[in-house]
Amino acid sequence: MKVIITDCDHDSIDIEKKVLGDAGMSVELKQAITEDEVIEQCQDAEIFIVQYAKITEKVMNYCPKLKYVVRYGVGVDTIDIPAATKHGIQVGNVPDYGMNEVADHAISFALSMLRKVVRMNTYTKSETWDYTKALPVHRFSELTVGVIGLGRIGRNFAQKMHALGFKVIGTDPYFKATPETDAYVSAASMDEVIEQSDIISLHCPADGNLNLFNKETFVRMKETAVIVNVARGGIINETDLDEALTNGEIAGAALDCMLGEPVDKDSPLFKHENLIVTPHMAWYSEEAANELKRKVAEESVRFAKGEPIYYPINKLV
Repeated sequence: MKVIITDCDHDSIDIEKKVLGDAGMSVELKQAITEDEVIEQCQDAEIFIVQYAKITEKVMNYCPKLKYVVRYGVGVDTIDIPAATKHGIQVGNVPDYGMNEVADHAISFALSMLRKVVRMNTYTKSETWDYTKALPVHRFSELTVGVIGLGRIGRNFAQKMHALGFKVIGTDPYFKATPETDAYVSAASMDEVIEQSDIISLHCPADGNLNLFNKETFVRMKETAVIVNVARGGIINETDLDEALTNGEIAGAALDCMLGEPVDKDSPLFKHENLIVTPHMAWYSEEAANELKRKVAEESVRFAKGEPIYYPINKLV
């Protein structure tokens, strides 16, 4: 089966070539992101490996041989899943390649905000040596962490935050508590997480959760609370977040995901000193990057051989 990587910003595709080559398959790399670019460059592909490319129904109509689309990463919001199902195209992802990295990034955000590391680094270098500018800072064991989304990454984050001494509560409509999870996270309602948490960390999909945190939500949070997003842009209404930070309705925010990435440096949110931003890098370590590349190629080989793939998104009849 013909495999095309529609787009990829990695340094090389040597890992993909090796896995596919060992299976007697080849791969071509394009840099097609828009509908028209994908249609122009990738019409004869049977398998797409996708990073940012928009795989819409229009693309599917112009790529009649397409049978499988697998994405570098977890989110599949750039792929029209209902259209793919209608066209008999299998869609897959790789949900487990960077669980530790994303959880650890959220922890880094949370601890940096609570200990005011970034703010005090800037102040100490530019102003004076005075710890009182960080007041107040509280002991972790006195604070509550709220986790929204208790899938693989959310549970990983919760377990590690519990180990650091935090009380951890979480909410997820699909979560089923077990004796193991009871040891590190207590199930709670969404209202309880919003109103009781000192740190709220988002680990839920954007689908069904757009604008989950908005003007009404922010006023219900503690004024001393911080929100962390390592999930997807759009879960937080950024206009309302700007207003909440301006009005002091919450203490701060840390974002790895935003709408309209890449975000311009002139974003109104970036004026807030109590906002930390990283460029959608929570997933990244050298090890996670290599694992991801290997797994998309392995999934492509499985599909081409007629074997069950490990990570299907849609169910074909």
